[in-house]
Amino acid sequence: MQQLEHAADALGWKGLLVPHVEVLGTRFAAVTRVRRDVHLWRREHGWAPEDDPLWFRSWSQPSMHDHLPLAAVDVVGILVPVRKAKYGLRACGNLMTLAPCSVVLPRGHPYRPWPMTELDYYGVGVVADHGAEPSEVLLPPEDRSPEFGASLFGRWLQEVLYSLVLQRDPELAENPTA
Repeated sequence: MQQLEHAADALGWKGLLVPHVEVLGTRFAAVTRVRRDVHLWRREHGWAPEDDPLWFRSWSQPSMHDHLPLAAVDVVGILVPVRKAKYGLRACGNLMTLAPCSVVLPRGHPYRPWPMTELDYYGVGVVADHGAEPSEVLLPPEDRSPEFGASLFGRWLQEVLYSLVLQRDPELAENPTA
């Protein structure tokens, strides 16, 4: 967890770190910001996070478009720990279409130009972990999400993260203005 906190700090991503997210076979962490006004409204109107994949599929039906909840969290960025830089592009995959995505390399990982060039081309960031010391940004991530536009998958991921944020922060779940 400290590795991810250091990486988020190095990237300047402020928000709540949500570790251990697994969606569609990909494990990652997300830095999120709670939209308190929306959270308060949803809580007052009994609209809990809609993280059920079956509910997600129903959103694709035109008759359901007026039943989509407002997003209560924004995704600041996505962190994907990898063992080697060559796995970075595959690890970020669809996630880089949703928010800035950065791989986090383990301590002592050697610098090799080819994976870095490929990651740079696709806008995937690279952060080197330095243990107890601050992490180092080797490549800053680019926000490519505007190129891809909004998606139901991205919107569903916001619901999953909203659910995880409320699980991690019981005070926010009980007192939305805290």
